[in-house]
Parts: sequence; structure tokens; C-alpha cells
Amino acid sequence: MKKIAILGSTGSIGTQTLEIVRQNPDLEVAALSAGSNVELMEKQIREFHPRKAAMWSEKAAADLAGRVADLDVEIVYGMEGLLEIAAAEEAEILVTAIVGMIGIRPTIAAIEQGKTIALANKETLVTAGHLIMPLAKKHGVSILPVDSEHSAIFQSMNGENKERISKIILTASGGPFRGKKREDLAKMTIEDALKHPNWSMGKKVTIDSASLVNKGLEVMEAGWLFDVPLEKIQVVVHPQSIVHSAVEYEDGAIMAQLGVPDMKLPIQYALFYPDRRPMPGKRVDLFALGQLTFERPDTDTFRGLALAYEAAKTGGSMPTVYNAANEKAVALFVERKIGFLQIPELIERCMGNHKVIKNPSVEEILHAEAETYELIEQVMM
Repeated sequence: MKKIAILGSTGSIGTQTLEIVRQNPDLEVAALSAGSNVELMEKQIREFHPRKAAMWSEKAAADLAGRVADLDVEIVYGMEGLLEIAAAEEAEILVTAIVGMIGIRPTIAAIEQGKTIALANKETLVTAGHLIMPLAKKHGVSILPVDSEHSAIFQSMNGENKERISKIILTASGGPFRGKKREDLAKMTIEDALKHPNWSMGKKVTIDSASLVNKGLEVMEAGWLFDVPLEKIQVVVHPQSIVHSAVEYEDGAIMAQLGVPDMKLPIQYALFYPDRRPMPGKRVDLFALGQLTFERPDTDTFRGLALAYEAAKTGGSMPTVYNAANEKAVALFVERKIGFLQIPELIERCMGNHKVIKNPSVEEILHAEAETYELIEQVMM
């Protein structure tokens, strides 16, 4: 029996992880955490019987505790609650499906307890990769990628000499705005941004996909996960979303992982690595597909990707500013307070105003995040 804990169990990755638990009786849920969805969390507790569950606010935790008073489950809340979930003795694997830099401290806590990390929280490595990766090495902890692209890269490296990598080919669907120009993007609404052609994801990630900021974050994450320099990571737009990413080696061979656009495959692969398990669902029909196409990303129109490379080259605390500015800008876009093109504009402004800290601590990372939020609030006044 393999026991897991999930940070962000009511979100897109969290609920799909629990679907895999339903299909594999040798998986057991030891602990769960969520933000504010008390109703869904109650249903999850009643179905999966974790020993501990966390909500972000004390009010939500109190509500949940009242709802599940008839069950043997401890309810905790806040950052201390997340840390308890991450360090829960019963769990061998922590699935970090939580969104934002809030995932940094729980991930560190789990690593220090020697737990395997199934990583779906980009921000952890984007902002704190210089802390997380050495710590994982020190404690002998495996960090297994859950993002479809990074899982594809990981699978394409199996059995290969990593010293012989020529480049990583990170694929992008292009999102709902593929092929559009700046004048088109100026008119786009939140409803337009959420119409992803291939993937079903949470609101924030879907909007990030539309701006290509998501791909920029994945570039930074790939650098830390696979210890590959920035110049060896190439973004390729692949509209069909069948090739999830690939690795080219020095002899010219390209190893790629193909599959239907479904997050359950990379989640299951991380949970059972190095084993593969049967999984129901669609399969790629190459005859029906007919062709696979590839394009260069338009970084002039989609400035978010170009800015990500700039942030990654600068390093230090700059990726934190890039990420935090995007989080705040996307929230403003969702609230219809800014237009779509103002997302990269705000990111660029925040990056231009930031004084870089070379090797930031967790406290300095969180301070840089707060300063970025404050700057955007001042700009919007």
C-alpha cells in the first residue's frame, strides 16, 4: 500500500489525482489540503478517509470540522496546517498541486522528512529552485514532475546519459490565441482566454497558457529539474498537443513522449514510477490524427515568454518578480480591471523596478513577492 498526501486536493490536479486513487486500490490517501472549497473537501474526506485535512482559513476549517465531526479526521488550517499535511508521517509521497509560492515551505518540509515529491507546483522551482534542488539532493529525495511537459522530458531521458543532451524541446499548444497579433489580443476577454483548444485546466493556468507565460515558467522549471542551461531549452508550438515534449541528444536522436492531452497519465506515472500501470481512457489514433505540426513561438506578440527568458538569465530573485507580477496581473484581468496585453506590461514594469538579490532565502523570496504586489497596487491606483 502506497500512502500519499495532496496539497490542493480540490483543484484540477488534485481531483485528477484522486481519480487515479479510485482506480488503484493500493493507493491510500493519508492527508488532504484545500483552499476554500469546504463542500468538496467534505466529500473527499468521506470518500477517501484521510487522517488529517487542512483548509487555508480558520473559518473554513471550523466549517469543515463541524461537517465531519462524525469522522476520525483532524482538521487544521493556514500555513501551519499545510506544513502538517506535508510532513504527515503516514504519507510517502507528497503531491504538490497547490497554486502559487505558498507551496515553497510545505515542499521544503516534506523534503526534510524524506518524502518523494510529485511536483505540480511550478512556482516552487521557478522562485526557489536554488534552495529546493540542493536540499532534495542532500536528503536523497526524488522530485518527480507532474506537468505533462516535464513528465515527457523525464520519460524521454530514461536510460539515457544525461551528459549527452543536446537540447530540451518544450512543446506548447499555442493556447486559444495562437496566430493572433497584438491588435487582436487587445480585444480579448477572460471568456476568450479560457477557451483552450486542447486542455482542461484551472482558470489561472489556462490564462497563463493563453499569454505563453505558462511556457515561460516551464522553461525555468525545466532548467532546475533537469540541470540544463537556458540556451539548451527550446520552446516549440505544437497545436495538436500530442508530442508533450522531447529531448534531442548529441548524435541527433530525438526521444519524445506522445499521448492524448490528459493530465492523469503524468500524475499516475509520478505516483508509480518507475512502474507503469494500466489506465482507462482514449489513445492516440495516428491514422485519425493524420499529421503533427510545429511552429516557432511569436515572442514579439506574446511578450510573456520573452520576459521569462530575461528573468531566467538574470536569475536570483528576478524569477520571483516575474511570477508574482504575473499572478497579480492575471487576478486583475480576471476581475476585468485590466486588458490582456497589460499582463506582460505589468510583468515588465515590475522586473524593471526590481533590485536583484543573487541567492534569496525563503524570507527574501516572499518579501520580493510582497513588494511586487505592492508595486502593482500602486500603479493601479
